[in-house]
Amino acid sequence: MRQPHVPIMVSEVLKGFEGAELKVFYEGTVGAGGHAAAILEAHPEIERYIGCDKDPQALAIANKTLEKWKSKVELVQGNFADLQDQLEERGISKVDGFFLIWECHLCN
Repeated sequence: MRQPHVPIMVSEVLKGFEGAELKVFYEGTVGAGGHAAAILEAHPEIERYIGCDKDPQALAIANKTLEKWKSKVELVQGNFADLQDQLEERGISKVDGFFLIWECHLCN
């Protein structure tokens, strides 16, 4: 298993959700789970945390990283472009917070 990515914008992400009441949260590129762990730690009121990633190895790492919150976390292998379908499949009609990382391969 490869070395996990170390998130570098944790304080900025947490500041973005400061004061928010988050019950349902969706992360579009959960990766190794670093941002997810920080968000879950800062927002114990979260009841459901959906973490999506295309990379099965990243999801395996995230599963270990997020073990402490396993009753709240559901990891989904897929693309966040399918977010509406992913939420509908889980009976989720409202999300209180989103964190999406978009990488543009044409922008470089």
